[in-house]
Amino acid sequence: MNIQTLRKINKIKKILHPKRLKIAEQILIVLFIALLIPMIISGLIINNINQQAMRHQLRISAELIANMISDEIDVFYKIVNGELKQINTTLHYLPNQETKQDYLKKIQNNFSYYADLKLVNTLKDIEQLKKQKINEEKFILYQKTSNNKYLVAVFNNSDLNNHMFKSLKDDARQIYIIDTSNNLIAQHNYTEDLYKQSVKLLPKKLKDNIPIIYGNKKNQPIAYLHKTNPELTIIVNTTEKITKNTINENRFKLLMAVFISSLSIFIIVALYIYYMYINIRQLFKGIMAVSKGSYERRIHLLKSIFTPYEIVFLASEFNKMASEIHKSYLQLKEQNIKLEQLNEFRSNLIDTVSHELRTPLTSIQGYTSRLLRTDIQIDEETRQKSLRIIKKQSERLKRLIEDLLVIPDIERDRIRVALEPVWISDSIETAMTLAKNQEEKEIINNISEDFPLVIADKDRIEQVIVNLIENAIKYSKEGTPIVISGDYNAQEATINIANQCDKIPEEKLKTLFEKFIRMDDKTTRTTRGTGLGLFIVKGLVEAMNGKIALSSDEEYGFKVDIVFPLFKSVTLKP
Repeated sequence: MNIQTLRKINKIKKILHPKRLKIAEQILIVLFIALLIPMIISGLIINNINQQAMRHQLRISAELIANMISDEIDVFYKIVNGELKQINTTLHYLPNQETKQDYLKKIQNNFSYYADLKLVNTLKDIEQLKKQKINEEKFILYQKTSNNKYLVAVFNNSDLNNHMFKSLKDDARQIYIIDTSNNLIAQHNYTEDLYKQSVKLLPKKLKDNIPIIYGNKKNQPIAYLHKTNPELTIIVNTTEKITKNTINENRFKLLMAVFISSLSIFIIVALYIYYMYINIRQLFKGIMAVSKGSYERRIHLLKSIFTPYEIVFLASEFNKMASEIHKSYLQLKEQNIKLEQLNEFRSNLIDTVSHELRTPLTSIQGYTSRLLRTDIQIDEETRQKSLRIIKKQSERLKRLIEDLLVIPDIERDRIRVALEPVWISDSIETAMTLAKNQEEKEIINNISEDFPLVIADKDRIEQVIVNLIENAIKYSKEGTPIVISGDYNAQEATINIANQCDKIPEEKLKTLFEKFIRMDDKTTRTTRGTGLGLFIVKGLVEAMNGKIALSSDEEYGFKVDIVFPLFKSVTLKP
C-alpha cells in the first residue's frame, strides 16, 4: 500500500470520526441550526408575505385613486354643466347676438377658470375646435342651446390639473386623463415615456366605470377607469419610485428588524454561552488540578443572572469535596511524617541500643569469663579491677534501660513527680558527685549556699543536673571548665550550665531536644551516648512545671538554662 492510499484512508477516517467539539463550539452550532436558520427562513417567508401585501396594497391604492379622480371629474362636470345651463338660459332671453357675446365675455372675465366662452353652429365646428385646443393644451365642454346652436366652454389643462389633483399634490403616482382619441386632457407627474407606455398597454376593449389593473409588472400596477359620462379614461401608473418607497423600503425595514432581533438573541445567547463557558472552564481546571494532586485549588465562578443554579451548586459541592480531600491529604501527610519519624526512631533505637548495649555487654562478658577461668592464677588486684569494670558497665546498662523506659512516660505526659521544696545548692553538689568525670574536667559551681528554695522533685532535679553536667563534660573543649551559675527574681530561679565548644548553629539547637539527636553525627561521633539525654531532661523539667532553653554564643559554645518556680511563690499541691 503506497503513501497516497494511506493519506486517502486517513482523510476518510477523519471524516467518519471527527474530533469532539468543545461546549462553546457545540452551542454555536446548535444556535446556528436552531435559531439562525429558522430566523433566516422566517425572514424570507415574512418578506415574501410582506411583498405580497404591499403589492396588493399598491393595487388597491391605484384603484382608489382612480375612483377618487373619477369622483373629482363627476363633481367638476356637474358644476360646469350647471353653470353652462344657467348661462344657456340667460342667453335665451338676450335679444341679439352682440348682447350675447358681451355677456359671455363678462362671464369669462368674472370666472378665471374659463379660458374662452363662445357659441358655435354645428358639432363639426366643435370637433375642429377640439383638435385646435388640444394642441394648445386646452380642452372644451359644450352644451346645446335653445336655438340649436352650441355653447362651448374652453378650459386650460393646468386649471383642470389644479382642480383634479389638488388632494394628490404629494403623491408620486403618475395620473393621466385622456379622451376617446387618447388625447391627454389632464396629467399629474407627467413623464412622456411612461405615459406612452401606459397608453400602449391599455386593452383594446375597456370595461366601463370600474377600476381595472393591467400591465405586466407585478410590483408596478397600472389601473385604468373608463368613464362613459363624460367619456374619459383615467390611468393611474405606479412608478418605480413608489415601489421602492413601499415594497423595497418595507422589505429593508423588515429584514433589518429580523436582523436586529436575531442579533439581539445572538448577543444574549453569546453572553449566556460566555458565562457558561468561563464557569465550565473553571470546573475543568479545578478537576484537572485535583487530578494532578493540587487539593488546595478552589473554583471561583463568574456569577451573574446568566449563571445556572446547577453550575453554582456543582462548584460549591466541588469546593467542599476539595476541602475534605485537602484535609484528608494533610492528615495523611502528617501521619506519613509521623510514620517516617517512627521508622527513623525505630532505626535509631535499634542502632543506638545495639551499639550502646554491645560495648558494656562485651566488657562484662569478657571480664566475667576471665574471673571464671581456673587454668590461670588471678591476683587480688586484678580481680578487684575486673569487678569494678563489670560494676561500671552494669551501671551503664542500667542508665540506658532507665532512659529507654522513661521515653514513653515523657511522650504520654505520665511522669510521676513528687514536688517539694528543694535546695538547689545541695542538689548541684550531689549531682557533681554522681556525674561521671573520667577526664577530671574542672567544674565551677557559682551557686551560693543561700540560693532560695525551688519547687521540684529532688531525685528528678538531681537526675537532670547530672545529665546536663555529663553532657557538658563530653562536648567541652580540652582544658576548659564547666560553669554552673544561677539567678533568681521574686517568682522563679534560673540555673545555667555552660561549657566551651564551637558555636552551634541555630538550626542545630532547635533539634537537640528531639530523640536520638547528638551534637556530633554518625560520621564525626567522638563520644558515647544514646542521644536521649536532652530529650529526657526537657521532659523531666516540664513535668516539674519548669522551663528549659538552649543557647550558643562566642563566649560559651553551649549553654542550658533551666527555670523553676520559687517555693515562697507557689502553694504545694498534696
